[in-house]
Amino acid sequence: MRVILTGGITGGHIYPALAIANQFKEFDSDAEFLYLGSDEGMERYIVPRYGYELKYIDSRWFDRSSPFKLAKTLFKNERGKRQAISVMKQFKPDFVMSTGSFVSVPVVLAAKSLKIPVYIHEQNAYPGVANKLLSKYARRVFLGFEAARKYFPSEKVVYTGNPVRSEFGEQNRECARDELGIPQNDFVVLIFGGSLGAETINDIGLEIVNKYGNDDNVTILFGTGKDYFEHVKTRLNAGGKEAPTNVRVMPYISEMAKMLSASNVIICRSGALSTAEVTMAGRAAVFVPSPNVTGDHQYYNAKAVADNGGAVLITENGDVELRVLNALKALSADATLLEDMEEGSLKSAPVDAAKIICEEIISDVKARRK
Repeated sequence: MRVILTGGITGGHIYPALAIANQFKEFDSDAEFLYLGSDEGMERYIVPRYGYELKYIDSRWFDRSSPFKLAKTLFKNERGKRQAISVMKQFKPDFVMSTGSFVSVPVVLAAKSLKIPVYIHEQNAYPGVANKLLSKYARRVFLGFEAARKYFPSEKVVYTGNPVRSEFGEQNRECARDELGIPQNDFVVLIFGGSLGAETINDIGLEIVNKYGNDDNVTILFGTGKDYFEHVKTRLNAGGKEAPTNVRVMPYISEMAKMLSASNVIICRSGALSTAEVTMAGRAAVFVPSPNVTGDHQYYNAKAVADNGGAVLITENGDVELRVLNALKALSADATLLEDMEEGSLKSAPVDAAKIICEEIISDVKARRK
């Protein structure tokens, strides 16, 4: 089987595509994959690291702020469509698997023009523009959250949950701490705002460092996002002081599965990918949903886990740093509460999402060939 993957810019679109590809390889060890992405996105760093071939095509987000910018969008996506058609004629895929973002638009349109089957996965409770637009060309639309069902043609929808790479469910705390050099008895807090970073999460992280920096039996893992790394380092080193020795600050978390597994509490946004990875690892979380997303979907992502007892949901208003610190204090003082939250988190995990998606696609492809 030959598969084209597309979807990019952020890890939230890229990692689900890779999880699906990894699962496909378990069904068909001879399967071949080609990833079509943007040279402006995180795929240029992530995809090659996981051993998949990556090619760039032109694409642009939908900018309707002026006729000129809209024309530029249409021109660039049309050029990307022609590029994708050329690639597909050479690669001859059996189908295209798209996980969204604007880079998927020219790829899916190219597949439609060549009559190549398209399958889409939507990660969020409120779908993105690209997936809503392109769903008319898809044979199946797989959903990360049931709440997104009403936005797509009902006959195409299959609820699966969000696919997560198997490594997130295969780690254990003791081994992860050994490999990361973290003391086994420490209380470990992991703070991150995604691959690009989030200012509010970083502000919260700095307050946690002020509170727990240099405390015995505490380790703080702090992923700032690449856009905020220098700013956070400057604040940590203000006045010539050095960052506390129990704090690890990094621009990007490349070993997320290990760090989640090693942790006691996760403090982060509640994008679809982060929510799925945290729950697959079975870790207690303090979710601070971004208020600046379409349909407030991060709130509903977090609420789904909180309703199962796996997370504390704290909205970004008022003194958010103080409320997160109070939640962290309560969690660090109550081991039984933490254990209960870990059970609730794992209960929310999309354990078989990638498997369900692959089985659905394989069945549909075989049916079309008869």
